Amino acid sequence: MKKALLAILALLTVAGIWLLAGANGWLGSDEEPGELRAASRPAATMAARSTVQTETARMLGAAPDKQILFGDFHVHTTFSFDAFLMSLPIAGGKGTSPPAAACDFARFCSALDFWSINDHAETLTPDLWDKTVESVRECNAAAGDPANPDLVTYLGWEWSHIGSTPENHYGHKNVVLRGLSDDEIPTRPIAARPPPSDGGLGFPFIGQALLATAGGERGRSFARFLSNASAVETCPDGVPVRDLPTDCRESAPTPEALFDKLDDWGHDSIVIPHGTAWGLYTPAGSDWRKQLPGHDPKRQTLVEIYSGHGNSEQLPPWRPVEVAADGALTCPAPKDGYLPSCWHAGTLVEAQCKETGESDDECKRRAETARANYVAASQAGWLTLPGYEASDWLNAGQAPLSMFQATFNYRPAGSAQYMLALRDFTDPLNPKRFDFGFIGSSDNHTARPGTGYKEFGRGDMTEGRGRIGETSASGSGFFGSSNEADAPAAESVPFVSSGESPLQLFEIERGSAYFVTGGLVAVHSAGRDRDAIWDALQRKEVYATSGRRTLLWFDLLGSDLLGGAASVPMGATTTRAETPRFRVRAIGSFEQKPDCPDDVVAALGEARVDHVCLGECYNPSDERRPITRIEIVRIRPQAHADEPLDGLVEDPWRVLPCPADGSGCVVEFADSEFGGSARDAVYYARAIEAPDSLIHGKNPLGCQFDEQGRCVEIEPCGANTPQEDDCKGVAEPRAWSSPIFVNHAGS
Repeated sequence: MKKALLAILALLTVAGIWLLAGANGWLGSDEEPGELRAASRPAATMAARSTVQTETARMLGAAPDKQILFGDFHVHTTFSFDAFLMSLPIAGGKGTSPPAAACDFARFCSALDFWSINDHAETLTPDLWDKTVESVRECNAAAGDPANPDLVTYLGWEWSHIGSTPENHYGHKNVVLRGLSDDEIPTRPIAARPPPSDGGLGFPFIGQALLATAGGERGRSFARFLSNASAVETCPDGVPVRDLPTDCRESAPTPEALFDKLDDWGHDSIVIPHGTAWGLYTPAGSDWRKQLPGHDPKRQTLVEIYSGHGNSEQLPPWRPVEVAADGALTCPAPKDGYLPSCWHAGTLVEAQCKETGESDDECKRRAETARANYVAASQAGWLTLPGYEASDWLNAGQAPLSMFQATFNYRPAGSAQYMLALRDFTDPLNPKRFDFGFIGSSDNHTARPGTGYKEFGRGDMTEGRGRIGETSASGSGFFGSSNEADAPAAESVPFVSSGESPLQLFEIERGSAYFVTGGLVAVHSAGRDRDAIWDALQRKEVYATSGRRTLLWFDLLGSDLLGGAASVPMGATTTRAETPRFRVRAIGSFEQKPDCPDDVVAALGEARVDHVCLGECYNPSDERRPITRIEIVRIRPQAHADEPLDGLVEDPWRVLPCPADGSGCVVEFADSEFGGSARDAVYYARAIEAPDSLIHGKNPLGCQFDEQGRCVEIEPCGANTPQEDDCKGVAEPRAWSSPIFVNHAGS
């Protein structure tokens, strides 16, 4: 008996040591940058593509002195906390996705012209930052002639801020740097806030121990990742950035603080907000108006309006919550085909209350309480109703299907159109505004820049994942909380936070049905090199696409322009008093051939093509897809502080048809109302391609509608749908020009 007890004690001691070692990361290995294929694309391939584009531009009457280049400014590797978490086999992941793999993917799989790495600064330790810099330099070194590279890679990071209320939420921004030499980059990235003091990022010690035990080698390495992140000291406050220790974690709790630190560094950089209308993590009632007074127009010049999370462009007439003058939030009634989630929470509780035999008055009281509890809980509102399944929530909180691939739980006061309509009149003689250019990107978390070239592989080319066999790959337990109960609640319960990571409050089952392959940023550049692309970004001569390589030009015409210029391009700001006239030129993207080009297979080898590219690459045919129409949006920004936004956004203001033969489209229009309006105006163009079958293209929740147009049943194609199902629906790919800002001389 004594020997048995000693043996048990020994086993428990060994197990305890194992758990302790695993939880502290002693058994795992560090993430490495990987090895890239040190070869550029054939010069003949690059020259042929350039020639085709030049000939196309001439055919449409566009000046061929600039070429349109395509890139992705939102790419994560497993140096990011969430990407690493998603890579774990127990979360349905497939292992490490290092920076070198992203370089190979951008060069050979998606055949981009440029991209940036944007891992989350919050867990980028000094070691991971050094590895990132070195990998980015290696990717550029493999690009051939620096004056004419096949691929330009920019260094950057993501500043990731998630608040629990509209007042303390600022959202996410990517910081992209121009240069790569030691004197052109900061010593460290700048996070929104340091990790929690326990370093767990929502993972308690026992959770890390279990991951290290049940998660295999990747689980043990993830525990090491967390341990390494928590070991980095937080930089002291109030110290100039160049005087800080080299190995501390620098953070900026607000956008203004971030801008100040970037100014202190003095390096050329662009700050790009993204996810501005994403309701997966943005509290209802959040409003970009609060960011206008502290906006930095020198650095924050672009906004990402489309990504793998969907579209953040449009300003609808409805809101998820009503915001009073004092900031108080209340639940609005359904309007214009939109069902607020808070309202539906009351409907669910009232119906269940009546099922239990309570009086009508009591059930109405419970419905009102449920709506108030939902609003107060913000992103966790769905957790105030235990026992309800995703199907019970129908399409509550979702934009009507008339909005192209709108983000989940859409937040209108973060839309691009809302931003462009705003003005801050604190200084009446110099009112402040957002004059953003538009870009698209992917927000990919598997080191795959530019995933939208083909619609395939939902589980790898989007963040939607899907179920593998009988095991969910949705991240249940990692992303999103359990909402289980014996039966649907007949009464709402207030949400009380117990210190969860914001990631654990996400509504994953319905939310995962809204992930798409992601967009692109296109630039009109005078050359292929780093500086030429950067100059185009600075001019805001850029546009966004939903993933396809649509060619788009948008110009303001007229000999009366400043300096006698024949035209000014998208992104420009000009002042005039006469009728502005515009021209839009567009031609559709190439239809894709299956598989990968021979030169890609020769460069990577079949095994790496299958592993990195999943066997499919950007592989254009000679046939272009038709542009069906050009839509023009006109926005007349606020003329005074109290002017309502109703009617200031006209979408679409003009619809101009295009030939159906795929030969491209050239249209012109004028605004005859401008001269007599005495107010400024903003114009941009959408080029709409013919319908195509897209991942989560339309009706991702699978709504069934009754005769009144109400969604009465859903079957979401998302986290619990088999991963091999690409969940396709017919929708219209598109491109969005950057706006042209026309100030009225008499305004």
